[in-house]
Amino acid sequence: MLKCDSRKVKKGDTFLALKGTVHDGHDYILEAIQAGASKIIIERGEYEVPTEVVSSTRDYLEHYLKEHMVPISMIGVTGTNGKTTTCFLIWQIFRSLGVSCSYIGTLGFYIDHKICDLTNTTPGSLELLELIRQSYEAGCQYVVMEVSSQALDQGRVDFLTYDYAIFTNLTQDHLDYHKTMEQYMKAKQKLFYQVKNSGVAIINRDDPCASFFEIGSYVTYGYSSSDYEISSQENSFSINEEEYQTKLLGKYNIYNMSAAIALFYQLGYNYEELKEAVANCSSPEGRMDVIPYGDNHIVVDYAHTPDALETILDTVGELNYHKIITIIGCGGDRDKTKRPIMGEIATRKSDYVIFTSDNPRSENPMRILKDIITGLDNINYEIESNRENAIKKGIQLLTKNDILLVLGKGHEKYQIIGDQKIFFDDKKIVLDNI
Repeated sequence: MLKCDSRKVKKGDTFLALKGTVHDGHDYILEAIQAGASKIIIERGEYEVPTEVVSSTRDYLEHYLKEHMVPISMIGVTGTNGKTTTCFLIWQIFRSLGVSCSYIGTLGFYIDHKICDLTNTTPGSLELLELIRQSYEAGCQYVVMEVSSQALDQGRVDFLTYDYAIFTNLTQDHLDYHKTMEQYMKAKQKLFYQVKNSGVAIINRDDPCASFFEIGSYVTYGYSSSDYEISSQENSFSINEEEYQTKLLGKYNIYNMSAAIALFYQLGYNYEELKEAVANCSSPEGRMDVIPYGDNHIVVDYAHTPDALETILDTVGELNYHKIITIIGCGGDRDKTKRPIMGEIATRKSDYVIFTSDNPRSENPMRILKDIITGLDNINYEIESNRENAIKKGIQLLTKNDILLVLGKGHEKYQIIGDQKIFFDDKKIVLDNI
């Protein structure tokens, strides 16, 4: 099997020394040989194992990927927020309709059930090809996948063409990588140039950046004038005056569900075929995951961007809770400009906030927390850098008809401290302390 990552090489594999954006695979050839590589493909050098020298290992990889791609319908979903939920809803609806579909994204790799976790939202090219081939061999007609801005920028999905591409929204995130919102948008925009001539893009017309993604053949969804027009009231909403019921909470989830419904309309399904499937859909793990606790509720959610934080606080703000208590932090070695924005939103829209650690990585956790509270006028908060203690404290603050939001990690079951990935599960901590 062809491998580009020396850490994943097994006996008998062929190692391709690929030049990446940060690392050069030629620096890891000896590691690959020690791990059992029986052949190497390189641009330079001489080694004691069978060697093929090519002018460009990246060109070699691109040819290999296209040569080994299988005939399967591809659905790509991109956007700052909503990728995971939208993909998971599409996967569930396909299953309800009796159509085999795999899902690749933040939650892992699913066919009829979860097969495995994935290191990245959008895996590297070779791993991605293998997952798609596995889907095809399992009889899947469709693959629905999250397509991240980094994957698009790094060319991980360049070998793919999509039958359908969905744009959910664009708000500030990943500026540590992309540097500017314009570069971030351009990275996501690449997906829509990879839609087949016979394919269709599905665009959230309500997003201010919608026009940048209206490329080639496209349809729109949204509350404003669009091809699939939404109107909603609580958990009932309609698309072009056809009413649907959903168990999912919040206007943002109506957007996610509407994107999925627009896709199925494009696939030729109708309201009668979809309404029951839509009604039976549930949120993915760690997305608005509600845990009752006496007269209170505790929510575990992945919200980790300013827009996602504001959206979830607006959603629960409409539900007439006595107090909203929020636990949140910001990741280390990531976009620092969003930290004070997150602090301001959290304290403005919550009754009380506990700021805590969320994957500090190589940064000092207290430095991150100081960045979050920089310039805050509100004083309705405290700092507790130990995340487990913060969750325990938040639970203790609940009285009657309160809601506690434990935000930022959702489905993640780890904390990254330094270069160590330590087991940590927000939901387990909650359940162990109620």
